[in-house]
Order: sequence, then C-alpha cells, then structure tokens
Amino acid sequence: MSDSIIPDISCSTCRALCCRLEVQLIDDSDDQVPEEFTTLAEGTYTVMKQGLDGYCDALDRKTMLCTIYQRRPFICREYQEGDYDCMIEREKL
Repeated sequence: MSDSIIPDISCSTCRALCCRLEVQLIDDSDDQVPEEFTTLAEGTYTVMKQGLDGYCDALDRKTMLCTIYQRRPFICREYQEGDYDCMIEREKL
C-alpha cells in the first residue's frame, strides 16, 4: 500500500465518484473493454462512454458497481481508493 493512501476510505462507502472521470483507453495496453462501452473523444482518442448523468456507461446505477470489472480499463485497475486522485474527487463533493 502506498504511503499516500488513506486506509479508512473504501469504495463501498463511495458514490463511485471515479466513475465520473474521463477514462482514456490506452491503445497499447491490455484494455479489452467491450466496444459498446467506448467512444471517440474529439475524434482522436478512445474513452469510456458516459451517460447523461456523467457516470461511466459500464457502471450499474443500482449497485454502483462496475459491470465489466474483470475487463475494466488499465487506468481503472490502477486507480487506488483513498489515494491522492480519489481524495481530490471526494473533496469536490
């Protein structure tokens, strides 16, 4: 665990705030996201689609869990609960 991670923060007590961020897919990575969840941004790079509510289309709105967890993008796999980026999103709330 990184020294910058706050251990009391848990995804189970969050409202999936990270799922409101733009997630750019990395072409040369292991990203195997189903195409129906992706789109081109600015006509140049691939991102996860977001619904009108701002959340990723792969997020189940009832459970607030990822429906493609095993196939989620690299950036989602690397995102750490309680890390700096997570705390920034929580502060915005």
